Amino acid sequence: MAPLECATAAETAAVPKGAPQLKDELDIVIPTIRNLDFLEMWRPFFEPYHLIIVQDGFWGLRPLAFPFKDSACRCFGYMVSKKKYIFTIDDDCFVAKDPSGKPHNALEQHIKNLLSPSTPFFFNTLYDPFREGADFVRGYPFSLREGVPTAVSHGLWLNIPDYDAPTQLVKPLEKNTRFVDMVLTIPKGTLFPMCGMNLAFDRELIGPAMYFGLMGDGQPIGRYDDMWAGWCTKVICDHLGLGVKTGLPYIFHSKASNPFVNLKKEYKGIFWQEEIIPFFQAVSLPKECTNVQKCYIELSKLVKEKLSKVDPYFDNLADAMVTWIEAWDELNQPGASAEADGKAK
Repeated sequence: MAPLECATAAETAAVPKGAPQLKDELDIVIPTIRNLDFLEMWRPFFEPYHLIIVQDGFWGLRPLAFPFKDSACRCFGYMVSKKKYIFTIDDDCFVAKDPSGKPHNALEQHIKNLLSPSTPFFFNTLYDPFREGADFVRGYPFSLREGVPTAVSHGLWLNIPDYDAPTQLVKPLEKNTRFVDMVLTIPKGTLFPMCGMNLAFDRELIGPAMYFGLMGDGQPIGRYDDMWAGWCTKVICDHLGLGVKTGLPYIFHSKASNPFVNLKKEYKGIFWQEEIIPFFQAVSLPKECTNVQKCYIELSKLVKEKLSKVDPYFDNLADAMVTWIEAWDELNQPGASAEADGKAK
């Protein structure tokens, strides 16, 4: 088998530039502690879009409730964006090649996922029936074929898998070489471990739930930021009748983080998740929760009530969830952008 390689900058530069999709409606959010040289490879795909770079660890003031010195800081970019859609990627992610050897346009595929419906209420055995060459199979209820709006598009990775520290330690050389040409809707009632390094979402539909929690510097846990957001987001999507897709697109993940450092960040989460996941599996939001903010505030109350017994950290997290929603609403109320621009001048 040939060695797994990402596309080169020259190869991506040679990709024909089609009409950019959603170029005025989508922000690209990137958390980083490194330089931004990796963006040169992405230039043909990203050039028409607005980028929000969150430079981790270099904020003059540490905002209350925001993660610090952790990739979870990316959620600050979600809050300040004024676009309908968000695509987020890490600074160690490069353009993957598809099985034919061509550069794979991850952003284009995320847009396709977000603009097509999801089918969370009945599983289609040909996976995404809205993809070209697929349809609903025999026996699929016609009443459900319209689908529901897609709130989240969760992409995957070639090369370095997204493993936890114990798995990294026992499989230090393992690489993901399988490019599976598949997109599917995660069924209603099913949680998943969301990875934030190749992710897109409809900010208007689910943005307020994309809080990556209290992680990193000064916190007892790390590397559970995207998973926390994923669990919150999924139960809210299920409640509001929204869809989450996973599968394509792929990126090429180039750097494996140190498993011993990761274990220090993760070890409490590895214990806590055995109670956190059943908590989310049992969550039932009241019918009065008719939008994302109301759902998230209700979740914060349940976190304080049910998870505080696990560790006092969850008391602080529940308070931070409320602060996050208050800040989101303040920054995203009608006219907030114009007011901020006026103050800047």
